[in-house]
Amino acid sequence: MLKEAKSIVFKVGTSTLTHRSGKLNLRRLEELAQVLADLMNEGIRVTLVTSGAIGVGVGKLGLRERPADTAGKQAAATVGQCELMYIYDKLFAQYGYNVGQLLITREDVEDPRRHGNLEQTFDQLFRMGVLPIINENDAVAVEEIVYGDNDSLSAVVAVLIQADALVILTETDGLFTANPETDPEAKRIPLVREITEEIKACAGGAISGQGTGGMVTKVHAAEIAAAAGIDTYVLNGADPKAIYRLRDGEDLGTRFLGKE
Repeated sequence: MLKEAKSIVFKVGTSTLTHRSGKLNLRRLEELAQVLADLMNEGIRVTLVTSGAIGVGVGKLGLRERPADTAGKQAAATVGQCELMYIYDKLFAQYGYNVGQLLITREDVEDPRRHGNLEQTFDQLFRMGVLPIINENDAVAVEEIVYGDNDSLSAVVAVLIQADALVILTETDGLFTANPETDPEAKRIPLVREITEEIKACAGGAISGQGTGGMVTKVHAAEIAAAAGIDTYVLNGADPKAIYRLRDGEDLGTRFLGKE
């Protein structure tokens, strides 16, 4: 159960972090920082994988829309990443915690030497009581070295640091039997014991190269984590304090069981 987890990776998406204007949702960020800092006060090893760099950069630059070209997205990400880390640093500092930034690509994890360096860096950060904050390295992102979505990255990080659980905060209440926005008969699936083709279909179709976001990538992330025996929880991030309720055993979101 999540209550027993001593090491938890949290992933927060752009929709949870920002308003529709692209500007940061400061109230929600403050609540999230308070909850995560409180968990760290309990002695839990917390890691945060954050999206939002491009979206925040678009908002800060005053752009009318998200750039369509790669160079534009990368430029917006560099600006947004600074803003994100500045806010995270201020929020966690008020609770007595330092944060450390890691920008990761697929190559960093798959190359044996870089992989070893990452493990050592995480280990030292935890020893120093620092909260690692991770994002994909959008500024150098090319198809060959990126994961493509931070859901998958969060699962890879959970495996890398041998976390006990992965919690993905999103804008929905979990996995449903159908799209709840279009199907009034859709029902939430509270527990997934095994990720079957039927479960993948509920997420919007079989997981493949076409999956670029939404619930499909969350199920994919759960599949990565499950293979390493790690439970994944998909939870609505609108109220970060729901994390407490989830840890207390309340039936929220969807829990994907890790393989024993």
